[in-house]
Amino acid sequence: MRWVGRIAIGLLVVVVLLAATVWFTTFHPDDVQAEDVVCADDAPTLQPGQDVTILSWNVQYMAGKDYVFFYDLLDESGPDERPSPEAITATFEEVARVIGDVDPDVILLQEVDDGAARTDGEDQLARLLDMVSPDYACHTSAFYWKAAWVPHPRILGSVGMKLSTVSRYRIEDATRYALPIIPADPVTEQFGLKRAILEASLPVEGGESLLTYNTHFDAFAQGTDTMQRQVAQASERLAFVTAQQIPWVFGGDLNLLPPGPQYDDLGSDEQAYYLPDSELAVLTDAYPVVPSLEESNGPGRASWYTHFPNAPTIDRPDRTIDFVFLSPLLGLGDHEVRQADTLDISDHLPVILDVTLP
Repeated sequence: MRWVGRIAIGLLVVVVLLAATVWFTTFHPDDVQAEDVVCADDAPTLQPGQDVTILSWNVQYMAGKDYVFFYDLLDESGPDERPSPEAITATFEEVARVIGDVDPDVILLQEVDDGAARTDGEDQLARLLDMVSPDYACHTSAFYWKAAWVPHPRILGSVGMKLSTVSRYRIEDATRYALPIIPADPVTEQFGLKRAILEASLPVEGGESLLTYNTHFDAFAQGTDTMQRQVAQASERLAFVTAQQIPWVFGGDLNLLPPGPQYDDLGSDEQAYYLPDSELAVLTDAYPVVPSLEESNGPGRASWYTHFPNAPTIDRPDRTIDFVFLSPLLGLGDHEVRQADTLDISDHLPVILDVTLP
């Protein structure tokens, strides 16, 4: 009996040590937490009535378009695990070129790696900032995937991925709001993505600050209500700031189709990622959005597609899943999905728009 007791104690110690290792090597953000802001002392402040150009872009951790990663196929059978250093460098150059050409005031980036083995542990935002105008002197980021080592057979290394908001105008403060996560067993949850909304507050001289929201909703939530809950949380936050008469923009990769016929345009394999009735209707019914429902569902909707999947059967952009929603207080000017010279940069295309502050 003494040996049985010793074995039981030994097993308990092993379990406790494994649990502690998992906990201390993974990411546990608060539901609401402040994020660091880097900003030059002489960064300018937005002015009332000013026109502001916004660029929102999922840059796919600078991997380019020459790969089909394992997660790009629903059964995780894609052949590739990571991009080459040469592909990463070429993609950085192209992203920097587009930013230089558009010359946006505020940039909302998704899938920016930092500390990930697949991109050699590099802080990708730091490299990008060295390649663009020094006028982009303010930025803030929020991680939504972070672990020292992930035991997935196609990863087996560190992960680190964040939302990054970059501005040529002053950022006063920033807050990370945790989004609902896909339900899983307690161990799997620790290694999974912990999606978030990154709020950055840009002061406006003599007026209400402009709030920018940067996010990346889940992509692999089939069979759960995760997408409905993420949309509901975003809707609650936007309703709150709208009631306070605070101007805002809310952009990112939402991984949801616009309500309308785009679902029927897709093949059955691609439809598996979505519901016939888009969860996004909660937001599109309430706020102006780029692309608008008329644009993303009309006869010219192909020019508003924002996603070019890394799939061997798809040779062009085929759906709209990236959006920028607007406060009713903002005026909307020129806007586009930049397609002509961006198809080889990422599996997502940049959404660009001009807004006018109240």
